[in-house]
Amino acid sequence: MPRTRSSSRSRYAPDRGLATRMATTMFLIGLLYVVFVGVLLVLLRGSWPIILLITGALFVGQFWFSDRIAALGMGAREVTREEAPELHGTVDRICALAGMPKPKVAVAESDVPNAFATGRGEKTALVCVTTGLLRRLEPDELEGVLAHEMSHVAHRDVAVMTIASFLGVLAGMMTRVALYSGLGRSRDSTMGLAVLLVPVVSAAVYVVSFLLTRVLSRYRELAADRAAALLTGRPSALASALTKISGEMARIPAKDLRKAEPYNAFWFAPAFSSKESLSRLLSTHPTLEQRLEQLTRISAQLGGA
Repeated sequence: MPRTRSSSRSRYAPDRGLATRMATTMFLIGLLYVVFVGVLLVLLRGSWPIILLITGALFVGQFWFSDRIAALGMGAREVTREEAPELHGTVDRICALAGMPKPKVAVAESDVPNAFATGRGEKTALVCVTTGLLRRLEPDELEGVLAHEMSHVAHRDVAVMTIASFLGVLAGMMTRVALYSGLGRSRDSTMGLAVLLVPVVSAAVYVVSFLLTRVLSRYRELAADRAAALLTGRPSALASALTKISGEMARIPAKDLRKAEPYNAFWFAPAFSSKESLSRLLSTHPTLEQRLEQLTRISAQLGGA
């Protein structure tokens, strides 16, 4: 079983495979980031203050506010124990099992059955479920889903994904700056050629960044399934939740799925608005079959739990 370094206060099963992939992704993203900014400084020699300003502002914004923006975009509303006693009770049990601080607990008003976790670490963590999920899952299934989401916090892969996705955001922003700012109207032929190359370089950087984060994202979902199944000792409950959620997705109106689709990287299970959606080919998650197969193996190892 793969292992990785988990929080020192957490009893979630460590997963070295996840730790190695996170470290490798961060190294490659960092290297790509240095090369990208270096190329921009060479191509846009007279505009380095703008480049540094945009780069710094975006990095700070992406790291400090992306989780809050995502939670707001998905309609998360923090709830008290009085408002959602069963939900809080389930989170409390998982925290006791895992030996980790309790995250903020939230609910999103949506019929799309799903859940997500955000936060740069345990102190800023938030776990959220939709009203559609609460209506459909049994208590043991809900526990499995929440254990999955809280493992993302314990393994810190939420923060890594936030930082890793920054470069793609920067590449897209720099393309817009080059195309729509006064830089592109320079009469200097050398500068004009340089500005034309910026979108090309940005596109290449975006593709590489996108592929790196997708590979990490798919593995981290399998790692979270594995950690949750081992922590609760009931992989069958998590498998049941996965099967039920995937089946219910087909009954959700396309307009609701389209609203949820942009946040697939955060969701417990991806939402696709159509069978032909390009998002299916470039999914942030492994297939349902892969996830169920892994849980079946874990169940066998635990003696059919």
